[in-house]
Amino acid sequence: MTKKQKKTLYRIIAAAVLLIVVALVTESIPMPQVLQFVLHLVPYLVIGWDILRKAFLGILHGEVFDENFLMAIATVGAMGVGEYREGVAVMLFYQVGELFQSYAVGKSRRSIAALMDIRPDSANLEQADGSLNTVDPEEVPVGAVIVVRPGERVPLDGAVLSGESSLNTSALTGESVPRTVRPGDEVISGCVNGDGLLRIEVRKPYGESTVAKILDLVENSSLKKARAENFITKFARYYTPAVCIAALALAVIPPLFVDGWMTWFTRALTFLVISCPCALVISIPLTFFGGIGGASRQGVLIKGGNYLEALAHTETAVFDKTGTLTRGIFAVERVRPAGDYAEAQVIELAAQAESYSNHPISKSLRAACAEQPDPKRTSDVQEIAGQGIRASVDGHAVAVGNARLMEALGIAYIPDDGVGTVVYVACDGAFLGSILIADEVKPTAAAAVSALKKQGVRTVMLTGDAPAVAEHVAAELGMDEVHAGLLPGDKVEQVEALLAAKRPGSSLAFVGDGINDAPVLMRADVGIAMGALGSDAAIEAADVVLMDDDPAKLSDAMRLARKCMRIVYENIIFALGIKIAFLILGAAGIATMWWAVFADVGVMVLAVLNAMRMLSTPKKH
Repeated sequence: MTKKQKKTLYRIIAAAVLLIVVALVTESIPMPQVLQFVLHLVPYLVIGWDILRKAFLGILHGEVFDENFLMAIATVGAMGVGEYREGVAVMLFYQVGELFQSYAVGKSRRSIAALMDIRPDSANLEQADGSLNTVDPEEVPVGAVIVVRPGERVPLDGAVLSGESSLNTSALTGESVPRTVRPGDEVISGCVNGDGLLRIEVRKPYGESTVAKILDLVENSSLKKARAENFITKFARYYTPAVCIAALALAVIPPLFVDGWMTWFTRALTFLVISCPCALVISIPLTFFGGIGGASRQGVLIKGGNYLEALAHTETAVFDKTGTLTRGIFAVERVRPAGDYAEAQVIELAAQAESYSNHPISKSLRAACAEQPDPKRTSDVQEIAGQGIRASVDGHAVAVGNARLMEALGIAYIPDDGVGTVVYVACDGAFLGSILIADEVKPTAAAAVSALKKQGVRTVMLTGDAPAVAEHVAAELGMDEVHAGLLPGDKVEQVEALLAAKRPGSSLAFVGDGINDAPVLMRADVGIAMGALGSDAAIEAADVVLMDDDPAKLSDAMRLARKCMRIVYENIIFALGIKIAFLILGAAGIATMWWAVFADVGVMVLAVLNAMRMLSTPKKH
């Protein structure tokens, strides 16, 4: 417990002991009403002074109708009509409920705090003389060299200059499998260094680092409320004044026609205690907060309750192929030269033309080249979206891309129907040959698609790859639908068509690698970035970010979202049902003040307990 929570607990214990003592004394010794009132006033003020203060300040600031006002009016009224014991008990149990919900919220926040531990405390900045100076990460400039010792957290994004070690990425991905890094490898902030000393050149300032972006994302997630949360906020805004007016009417109108104004006044006070909307106001936001916190522990970052709600209603999941369902690690499988050209010549020209590109296919071409391409030999590079690259290599016009590029340039080529990505190479208008590049399906992709289909989600794959390759991968994974040969704009059109055809009230999720799928990620009901470890584009464009490249996390996230919404609906139905029933009983004079305590505090405790189930959501994959 926090210091404040412990203080509240001590007050509860003190007030409970005082109430018992006062009850025993007043039952055994006859005394006037005034003395009984004074004796009961002591435990009442011990436990309720802060509620009375908040209610008074609320009235001064124009925020009259809240739970503090209801409790203050009800308990002061109970004390005023001689229901001393009941008045103290209502305030006592209300504080017990408040302490309970405070503890529950604290536990939920600690699940977020586990992610917040990725925040670096300091950085070891290397000086010109080789010495180290411990500074705040925000003070480290780009280009500086930092040293990360074994067991320390990487404070900033950068590249390894020297040293070899394993990095624990569990705080970011939810997985404990270490990642080995060597000189030249990129590293991101938030990871814990394993057993080696690393010298890292800083590539980004702290404000643009991965850890800063993630922390900002999580801290601001509560600003994007789900429809259920907005409903509760609006509901409380109208509900509380309505029940106050109803209680006033219950106290004033019946005595005009029936004797016993004290009886009706007491019923009105009971009505007020029952009507307190604590169960809804507390448990619904707590459920969403717990869902976001539970997801963060699994390496799934959800930007707000609205996206959690949309994820729960997803009936169509649209996948990009490369980097999402496949590993995105391409390798040259074969080269088919045309005419008298040699394989080495075809590979060399393709690698030279692609020397400036960071596309996975470009990297595979450079890796297959016998000699590292020299970028100085390449100029006038023109990247054509959805087709390939045109460039000047040693003064020759080289074109490297798919069949559409060859057709656009009017080059006669020999089609290659191999299963994989086919790259055609031409030089000075002459066709040199084709290169077949294959990508590997992720080990968990088939299981992920199967898990989604079991949840009733239709799976669709969109790709710019050749139809033969796309259909082969789709069949291997068991996809329901596949569309191939798409340009970036075509993907948006396909998503638009799927959005128009979806059932009202359902959601469409697009799952991409977050690098070149930003338009589609933003157009879908829920944009989900896969393989987003360190990807700025993914964190910016997506609504949900999976911090590793495991597609099985998607079914886990949807299962968690649906559990969250199920708990929300359970709490709304349960709380409103109990409230309505007890309000009727209270107005009829059947429910006493003690019943009112259960209808308020008891329902709140049960709703909070139900909401806390979101804090224990195990991974299923």
